[in-house]
Amino acid sequence: MLREKLKNYKIILASGSPRRQAFFKELDLDFTIQVKEIEEIYPLSLNRSEITNYLSQLKASVFVDLSEKDILITSDTLVWKDEKALGKPKDYKEAKEMLQDLSGAMHEVITSVCFTSKEFQETVHDVTKVWFKPLTEDEIDFYLKNYKPFDKAGSYGIQEWIGYIGIEKIEGCYFNVMGLPTRLVYKTLTQIANR
Repeated sequence: MLREKLKNYKIILASGSPRRQAFFKELDLDFTIQVKEIEEIYPLSLNRSEITNYLSQLKASVFVDLSEKDILITSDTLVWKDEKALGKPKDYKEAKEMLQDLSGAMHEVITSVCFTSKEFQETVHDVTKVWFKPLTEDEIDFYLKNYKPFDKAGSYGIQEWIGYIGIEKIEGCYFNVMGLPTRLVYKTLTQIANR
């Protein structure tokens, strides 16, 4: 559906995430993938979606050679708990500490998506609340050893074993927790196509 509306545009997904790439395929979009490495550092004064908005825009800032009909899409996801951001863990020890912190509690998953062209830049974000049951040390160790979620904010993937056994409920968009608020991407691209 969107493919036809966006046929005059070139969609560029700036993400190495296999999950985000799969979402774009499932949304029936024609797109290319271009990834440019960038150090994800943000001002410590920022909170919640201010952080993900900033980082998704920062990821777009390194693409300076966009042509007339390009729409560049960048995004960033973080886990927010107890007034602090949990990004991707550096190692096993940090991943374990994150999961112990999330155990038996509620946290928020925040994803921002930035749409950049020569004429405009628009950033949207979504927030999903997630509740974990109390996780045992054995469950955490089993998950980390078998699934190695070191490329994921908060050290877990909701679509993996830990999500099956550990998540009691969510409030908001499930796909946002996987790293992309798909309905928001669809809605924004539809609005861009209708301009």
